[in-house]
Amino acid sequence: MSRRRIGFWYRLAAVICKPPLLVLFKRDWQGMEHIPADGGFITAVNHNSYLDPLSYAHYQYNTGRVPRFLAKAGLFKGGFVGLMMRGTGQIPVYRETTDAAVAFRAAVAAIDKGECVAFYPEGTLTRDPEMWPMQGKTGAARVALLTKAPVIPVAQWGANDVMPPYAKEKKLRLFPRKTLRVKAGPPVDLSAFYGQEPTAEVLRAVTDTIMAAVTAQLAEVRGEPMPAEPYDHRKVIARERRVAREAARAARAAAGPQPAAGPATAAGPVIGTQQARSNRQTQEDEGK
Repeated sequence: MSRRRIGFWYRLAAVICKPPLLVLFKRDWQGMEHIPADGGFITAVNHNSYLDPLSYAHYQYNTGRVPRFLAKAGLFKGGFVGLMMRGTGQIPVYRETTDAAVAFRAAVAAIDKGECVAFYPEGTLTRDPEMWPMQGKTGAARVALLTKAPVIPVAQWGANDVMPPYAKEKKLRLFPRKTLRVKAGPPVDLSAFYGQEPTAEVLRAVTDTIMAAVTAQLAEVRGEPMPAEPYDHRKVIARERRVAREAARAARAAAGPQPAAGPATAAGPVIGTQQARSNRQTQEDEGK
């Protein structure tokens, strides 16, 4: 897509968003040569801040190829944000409904038209304590296998210093001035998976390959070794619940057997109820 086809609404968004981004943040952009000059393609991006879509969109806008994000359907409903989302051609995702597949069909159609579709494969802000990408969901893999379009891994870092994920206070930490780092890598080689039946195992393997490439780019940006395996939040939650159950069982065992209620204790409530009834009957008799 050439710059002249970016369109009115994307240009308007740039007019609104670029000036404060230029003023408030420094930029370290790398790998723009890996963004295809024409034809449809996919970008797979890590997600570590509510602010990072702006950072990434700024980066890619300057390549002349604008991204079409898959975003929550609620953002499209109304107001200025909804107007901008619809005008810039973003793709609504209807989660937890039978319409969820509509987003993937729209993504495939956009790529077939020669556009870029940006995926956050993690599906949400990373839960990894060290801010590495989590295990991804399979949406990007499905679209990649259907279209055979190039998949460009993109890593970003720095927006999380401005607006950390899951912070108790959602305040912008603007000073000292932060650097927004974005780095695109070469296309992920998925040729070994083309022609295979898109089973759960194949989709998982494709997703893991894509996420490994994104994580490798982030490791270069951070100047740190990448983790041996991606963080899996579901496994962590399951492990925490298992530990909690085991701790509860151990506490019950340490407390020993509890004494059974004796006859007097068990009869107490019954006797008390009978006494109350007797008292009420006496009061009624005296009131006659």
